[in-house]
Amino acid sequence: MIHLKKAVRSFVQSKYLDLFGAALVLVISIYNQYHLTYYFQGNVKFDVPFSEQIALIKQGAFPLGIFSTIGAVFSLLSTRFVGKQNNVGNIIGVFTTINSGTIDYFLGNHSAAITYPLTFIITYFAVIKWKKGEKIRKIDFNYYLINSVGLVLGYLLVYIGTEIFGGRNDLLFFNIVSITFGLSLGANFSSALKYETTFLSWTIYNVVQLIKAFLQLNIANIAKYIFYMINAAITLGDWIWNRDVRKKAALSYLKFKN
Repeated sequence: MIHLKKAVRSFVQSKYLDLFGAALVLVISIYNQYHLTYYFQGNVKFDVPFSEQIALIKQGAFPLGIFSTIGAVFSLLSTRFVGKQNNVGNIIGVFTTINSGTIDYFLGNHSAAITYPLTFIITYFAVIKWKKGEKIRKIDFNYYLINSVGLVLGYLLVYIGTEIFGGRNDLLFFNIVSITFGLSLGANFSSALKYETTFLSWTIYNVVQLIKAFLQLNIANIAKYIFYMINAAITLGDWIWNRDVRKKAALSYLKFKN
């Protein structure tokens, strides 16, 4: 059991897996041609050839895909750093929340105007809590309450946002956005309070995203969310078995030691 605990912590703290995950997300984003997406004059243009991109930018087009690709890489790094119990992950998360909210809004999820500000507040709250030395806490009633309220708020805020700001309103899209947002809401708040089962919430979230990728037959996203799911499941074990990371270990990333 001791060897298993050490192996789990080594996985979570590995710098090479950070690099592998970032490279995987980057390759998948490029494979899906996210970087070729632009927002121009109220419309989203997909698969814009490189020969036309400079001209579009000069006309005021927003390079939606490039920001999406960069955001995807930093989102992965944010997840990995949070798993290491390094507050850098929460700090990165503050900026990726702004980036993701902007992109989602342009892509038709206008409820992002309401949902992402709440995620921003929770992530910033996590930065403050962790800076004060938040310790991993045992699961209790509040954990279940937080995640249940998160799902209810997910549906409520997406509905309100759609009613106020418009955008896509088909039932399947509404349910997918509401469920994934609700799950992430509960997971983010659980993370801020450092519940030992925080990554159980993220594992469930990634399972939902994986099912969505399977239904879309999106092989690239299937690979991405398999990595996310495995990472969340192992990090869950690390937080439960190995508990808090010593300050020296949490800062070791900056020294690039194993």
